Amino acid sequence: MDDAIAVRDLVVDRGRRRVLDGISCTVRRGVVTGLLGPSGSGKTTLMRAVVGVQVIAGGSVTVLGRPAGSPALRRQVGYLTQAPSVYADLTVRENARYFAAIQGCGRAEADQAVADVGLAGAATQLVGTLSGGQRSRASLACALVGGPELVILDEPTVGQDPVLRADLWARFHEMAAAGTTLLVSSHVMDEAARCDRLLLIREGRLIADDTPDAVRAAAGVDDLDEAFLRLIRANEAGPTGDAGREAS
Repeated sequence: MDDAIAVRDLVVDRGRRRVLDGISCTVRRGVVTGLLGPSGSGKTTLMRAVVGVQVIAGGSVTVLGRPAGSPALRRQVGYLTQAPSVYADLTVRENARYFAAIQGCGRAEADQAVADVGLAGAATQLVGTLSGGQRSRASLACALVGGPELVILDEPTVGQDPVLRADLWARFHEMAAAGTTLLVSSHVMDEAARCDRLLLIREGRLIADDTPDAVRAAAGVDDLDEAFLRLIRANEAGPTGDAGREAS
């Protein structure tokens, strides 16, 4: 199968609010797919549905050929949440080795994951003493141990300096070149250009699913920020532009 993720007519409600409204999309294997959109657009909810920890009201999510959340996927999917999910009273290395043991991996793989996220020099520090950006990278190392086939990363570069962000994106593309599929969320549009493909969502609806170059071409501009704004306006206006005429 070419698709690592297949989402069909996905609906998620939270209380009386519809968070995802009939989203359908696919994520191809071995590519870096960016999930872009403003804060509150539904990115995290969609990722939670892919991981299988989100209650859904309708539709389906298939991951690596199985229903999302299937027990067989636990060792095949790595998930980095927005909030660091590591133990503050353990060192970076101890955290990575703990999660490696759960995955049935050795210490060498855990130590390599720590090095891959740029924390080799802080491996013996307690996570509780790290900066926010370092703590996020410690969580990322734990998500990468075991070499999962699919990696879900929710805002992995928030709080990182520009050099480290560039290093992390280079690592993501190395992983994709080796066959790993990555779904990476961000609300920062300048990161969209680093992705092989983009899913742009706003207010729970998918408004674009294409390559960065194709998104630019569809909007008729080179700047992805401006392209996103134009796609939003076109989506709000509808195919005939009625909403735009009413607003004027």
